[in-house]
Amino acid sequence: MKKITLFILFSLLFATAIFSQSAADEGKEMLNRGKERDQKVIAEALNGWWTTSMKNHDRRIQWWKEAKFGMFIHWGVYSTAGGEWEGKKVNGYAEHLMRKEKIFRKNYLELAHQFNPVKFNAEEWVRNAKNAGMKYMIITAKHHDGFAMYPSAISDFNIKSQTPFQNDPMAELSAACKKYGLKFGFYYSHAFDWEHPDAPGNDWEYKNPGGDSNLYGGRDWYDLHPELLTKAQKYVNEKAIPQIRELIRKYNPDILWFDTPQKLPLSENIRILKAIREIDDHVVVNGRLVRFANSNFGDYKNTADRPAEFYPVAGDWEAIPTTNESYGYHKFDSSHKPVSHFIHLIASAASRGGNLLMNIGPKGDGSFDVKDLAILQGIGKWMQKNGESIYGTTKSPFPYHSWGVSTIKKNKIYLHVFDWPEDGKLFVSGFAKITGAKLLADPSKKILIQSMPSGDLVLIVPKHAPDNINTVIVCDWEGQSSPDSIHFIVPNTKKERFLAFDADQTGSGFSYGDGKTNRYYVEGWKSMEQKLSWTLRTINESPKNYRLIIKYLASEESSGGKYALNVDQLFNSDWSVMKSKYSLSKTVVTSSKGTDPIVEDLGIIQLRDGTYRITIQPVNIEKSELMKLLEVQLIPLDKN
Repeated sequence: MKKITLFILFSLLFATAIFSQSAADEGKEMLNRGKERDQKVIAEALNGWWTTSMKNHDRRIQWWKEAKFGMFIHWGVYSTAGGEWEGKKVNGYAEHLMRKEKIFRKNYLELAHQFNPVKFNAEEWVRNAKNAGMKYMIITAKHHDGFAMYPSAISDFNIKSQTPFQNDPMAELSAACKKYGLKFGFYYSHAFDWEHPDAPGNDWEYKNPGGDSNLYGGRDWYDLHPELLTKAQKYVNEKAIPQIRELIRKYNPDILWFDTPQKLPLSENIRILKAIREIDDHVVVNGRLVRFANSNFGDYKNTADRPAEFYPVAGDWEAIPTTNESYGYHKFDSSHKPVSHFIHLIASAASRGGNLLMNIGPKGDGSFDVKDLAILQGIGKWMQKNGESIYGTTKSPFPYHSWGVSTIKKNKIYLHVFDWPEDGKLFVSGFAKITGAKLLADPSKKILIQSMPSGDLVLIVPKHAPDNINTVIVCDWEGQSSPDSIHFIVPNTKKERFLAFDADQTGSGFSYGDGKTNRYYVEGWKSMEQKLSWTLRTINESPKNYRLIIKYLASEESSGGKYALNVDQLFNSDWSVMKSKYSLSKTVVTSSKGTDPIVEDLGIIQLRDGTYRITIQPVNIEKSELMKLLEVQLIPLDKN
C-alpha cells in the first residue's frame, strides 16, 4: 500500500512538472508573439508614417522649447470629493478616488451628478497661469476615471450628460488661452479607463486586466493572455481614438499629453499615435504615449513626477511637479512646497535643457486653492523680473557651482544664485571672456569682474542678496567652444554636493531613481566592475579641511556589502599618474525598509589647489545590490 501511495505521489509530481514546463513554454511563446506584433508596427512606423511626420518635428515643437514653463491642471468630478469618500479621508492621489475606493460606475455617476463648478472662470484660470509666467496650459479632458470634461458625442460619460454644469470648460479655456497668448492642450488617459467595460484598469467591477489585482499575469497581460486583447482593442477603436480625434477637431489643441502606456501593448499605443498624425501633423505629442527600449515616438521625453532633483536626459524633456502631493484637489493635503522650491526647479530644469509643467488641482466648485494661488503669485513676482533668464534658453554646458545654476541664450549667460555669498565674492569657473555683468532685475547695478591667476573669475556683488530666493546676474559672453565643465569648488562654499545623478559611470547596468525626495539615487549596482566617480577642481592657496559625508539607501538586499571610497589627485592631463589623497573601506549600513537615507560621516579630508577625482566602487557585494547612492558631500570646516 505504501509503495502504491509513493508511486501515485511520484506520478503526480512528474505530471505537475511536465504541466509547469508546458505552461512556461507556452508563456514564452505568447511573449514572443507579443514582441513580433510590436516589432511589426514599429517597422511600419519607422518605414512610413512616423518618419514622415518627424520631418516637421523641429518646427512643431519650437514654441514648446521656448516656453519652458507651463500649467498642468487635474480637474474632474473627483475634485468635488477632494480626497474624501463616504465620510472618510482617502490617502494618495485624489484623482485616483474611483480606483482606490473600488467605486462602481453607477455610484461614481452619483458623484458626477453633484459636480457643479459655479465658480469656474476660464479667463481667471488663464490669467493666473499667465501672471505666474506660464506659457502653456494642459488640462485633463479625460482622466483615468473615463469621464470626459467636455460634451463628447462618443460617450455619455461626460460633463454635459451627467452634471448640472452645462457649459463646455474646454472650449472656454481654449478661447481664453488664445486671448491671453498661451498655448493650450489636453491630457487624455488613453490606456486607463475605469468606467469602460473593455478598457484596462477596472478589476473590481469588470475583472479587467491592468489593475491593482494583477489579474491575468499583471503587467504582461496582453502577451500572456492575447485573447483579452480584442476587448482592449474594442475600447481603443470605439472610445479612445474617436475621442482623441474629437478633441483635435473640436478644439484644435497645440499639445496632447498621455500617460500610463504600459497598460496597453506597444502596438496599440503606436496605433493611437498614427490616428493622431493622420489628422494633425502639427500638434505636439508628449513622450508617454509610445515608449519602448529607452526610446519614444513622441516629440519630447517626460521624466518623473514630483521631482526634487533631475537625472540626466539627452534632448528635449519635461518634468511635472505639483504644489502638494496630489494632482487632483485634496482637501486634506496641505504639504504645499514653498515658492522657492518651484523657482529653483524652473531654473534648474532650464539649465539642464528641460521644461517644467507645474500642476494645479482646482476645487470642485471651479476655484483655485488659496495656497496654490499664493504659490503662483510668488512665482509670478519672480518671473516678471527674471523671465528673460528662462524663456528661450538652452542647456548650459558650464560646470556645477554650489551657489546655483546657469542658463544661456545666444551671447548671454544668466547666473541663478540660490545661495548668496556672504563675503560679496561670487566665484565662477568656465565663463571665460565675460565682458560685462549686471543684476537682471536692476540693470543699473553693474558688477565688477576680476580675473584670477587660475583663469577663474570673481564677481564683486552686494553683501546682501537682492532676491533671497534666486538673484539673477546677466553676463555678456563672447562665447567659448569648449567650456570647462569640471565641478568647481568655490573658496567660500558652504556645502558641495556630488549627486549620484551627475556621476560618471563605469560599467553597465546602472539606472536612475525617479528624482523624488530621497529617490534621486543611482541603482542597479550589482557588479564588481561598476563604479561611480566625480571630477572636481579647487583653487585653495593653502590646504583646506572638509568633512566628507555619504548619503544612500540600503535595504536588506544590500546587507553585508562593502564599498571603497577613494580621492585621487591628478598629476597630468590623462589621469595616468595619480596620487591617492584619501582611501577608506566601509560596510554598507542597512535599514529595515530601505527608504530612510543612511547618512555617514566618513571623516576629514584636506584639499588644496588642484584637480581631484572621487570614486566609489564595491569591495564585495554579498546579496543583490551594493546600495542606492544618493550623494557625496564636502562640508568646509575652515573659515573662509
